[in-house]
Amino acid sequence: MLEARWVVYHSNKWVADASHAGQTGQAHSAKVAARTKPHKNNKKRFVIRRIFFKTTCKKNVEAVISHMKVLVLNSGSSSLKYQLIQTESGEVLCKGCFERIGDAGAFYEHKVGEGAQVDVKFACKDHGAAVEKLLELIGEMMPLGELDAIGHRVVHGGEAFKGSALATPENLAEVEKCNDLAPLHNPANIVGIRACLKVLPDVPNVMVFDTAFHSTIQQRAYLYAIPIDDYKTHRIRRYGFHGTSHNFVARAAAQMYGKPIEELKIITCHIGNGGSVCAIDGGKSVETSMGATPLEGLVMGTRSGDIDPAVIELLSDIHKMSLAQCIAYLNKKSGLLGLSGINNDMRDLMDKRKENEGAQLAIDCFNHRLTKYVGSYIAVMGGVDIVVWTGGVGNNNEYVRSEVMKNFEFLGAKIDKELSDKYNGQPGWKNQTKDISAKGAKVKTYIICTNEELEIATETEKVLGAK
Repeated sequence: MLEARWVVYHSNKWVADASHAGQTGQAHSAKVAARTKPHKNNKKRFVIRRIFFKTTCKKNVEAVISHMKVLVLNSGSSSLKYQLIQTESGEVLCKGCFERIGDAGAFYEHKVGEGAQVDVKFACKDHGAAVEKLLELIGEMMPLGELDAIGHRVVHGGEAFKGSALATPENLAEVEKCNDLAPLHNPANIVGIRACLKVLPDVPNVMVFDTAFHSTIQQRAYLYAIPIDDYKTHRIRRYGFHGTSHNFVARAAAQMYGKPIEELKIITCHIGNGGSVCAIDGGKSVETSMGATPLEGLVMGTRSGDIDPAVIELLSDIHKMSLAQCIAYLNKKSGLLGLSGINNDMRDLMDKRKENEGAQLAIDCFNHRLTKYVGSYIAVMGGVDIVVWTGGVGNNNEYVRSEVMKNFEFLGAKIDKELSDKYNGQPGWKNQTKDISAKGAKVKTYIICTNEELEIATETEKVLGAK
């Protein structure tokens, strides 16, 4: 039998229609028809859902909010990137970004579906103006009442958030306490959230944290060997980042492999201009290369990654820099850029490596550090079933993949170089997954295109469905 009931989003939760409070049945499937209308007792707009579900036995109803249209936002200090996603299909209804917000040269890029991208100059004084313009653009595609929720990327959730959460005043206050741990990202993320809450106060906003996936890492792995009071009082510890990406590609890898993720040991390599490696045992993050900030770990585009802390004092003396200047030096002038003396773009370095020693040296250091992390994580987990490559470099650079993976052939992790080379930056395979393992390889090697926006949309749906 197919039955239905209405639910309303109000005060940060889904509230069932009282007339159906006593309804019984087990929800096996749900489809959501979305619309908005004024509530008879309030002029504010409420989000109304009609949940259709099949009932087969007399148990409490467990209606699932699904098939949402979620606006995913990534707010920077002067930018706002967005995608409008239909969670059921993963379809991107529109996407784009606002750049140089607050500057005379502000503009936005906007693309609907598979249509052509438009670039428009736009006098955008702040993030609120960008959000208002974005809603105008979405309103040209569909009724705004069909917008179910907004999902925000938030870089740092500290220890307060072990999962995604609604953007309530209390939760925002907790996020602000983490601003000193991610000073370049968190304040900007919060600006975007507050802009949305002001413009669309009755649409649920959900925060999805880069750090949350790594909340399962144990103390022995996340503590630094400094006086324990620095952790107890100031929460100085390893947090890790790129969590939405590591989670997404690990689950995709388990699906490819054909086993539950709970039975697998997976190493995910998210390698782009920034990069991190994650050890995932039984679906849980147990180690990751980035630390309290994204500066620790791999050699990256402009970041040094791991370094002897005493080097900072030496740099300060040599270059007459303050502590803040030294950290900026390690964040913005080091990594591939610093080693090569050319730039931070791996594609350029690959083009020049045969005739330029600096380019080859930078790539060699990059690959060596990456190899150390993959090897150490195999040891931490006591084995590995799958190694996943994702991100701009991970997906598109066969040389990096083969140079790292050849060191683990003794474990049975052999790749098919010809097959791997086939997906070396070639067009037409984005959003797909590829098995580049050699025939008979005991350890599988996969290329998987990450989709952090879809992961944020899915997490947003989960948070609201749980209410």
